[in-house]
Amino acid sequence: MLGQTDVGHATNEIARFRPLLDRLDLAATVVTADAMHTQREHADWLVTQKHAAYLLIVKGNQPTLHQQLKILPWGEVPVADETRDRGHGRVETRRLQVTTVADLDFPHATHALRITRRARPLAGRRWRTMTVYAVTSLTAAPASPARLADWARGHWGIEALHHIRDTTFAEDASQTRTGTAPQAMASLRILAIGILRARGHRNIAAALRRNARDATRVLPLLAITSP
Repeated sequence: MLGQTDVGHATNEIARFRPLLDRLDLAATVVTADAMHTQREHADWLVTQKHAAYLLIVKGNQPTLHQQLKILPWGEVPVADETRDRGHGRVETRRLQVTTVADLDFPHATHALRITRRARPLAGRRWRTMTVYAVTSLTAAPASPARLADWARGHWGIEALHHIRDTTFAEDASQTRTGTAPQAMASLRILAIGILRARGHRNIAAALRRNARDATRVLPLLAITSP
């Protein structure tokens, strides 16, 4: 985590995008964001002011752009990258298609992406399919299909972190709202998740329950031993 910013009741995450990132040196950096931040102003600011590249998810909040991507001739575009993962009680495959588009109605967009994710429980046979569209300002040279897939997976990993903070730590329901306490607590939650993952724990909720049952298990996680 490189930075945090407050989102007050009178504003939203969109308005806090630039204040959060403005303090960071983003030159030659690829910025990924979910669909909420797929805004024309954000994209133009990242490229022209911060000298960064972007990979942005496109959903229904940008209906014109989403429709442009949806009707592209994807049936003629070959699968450029395919991965298969097994874990968290399921099997998941991801197929990425990417095509150059010259007339996308979005600032600095050079390529359109379609990512098809199929998942099923390890104990089941029914597959669930989800199709995700994205745009990027990257040119073909630095953005091989494999790297584009890595950036997309990395972004979903960040979203998974937010999911853990909300569901396991009940962050959204927290009543801690005074001064810098919310930011401090958010940092501590991220630190706890990072420590547990570094020690090989994939299920954060189960790891928290295990350590809560025996406080002596916590210090070894921090490489602290008794004299």
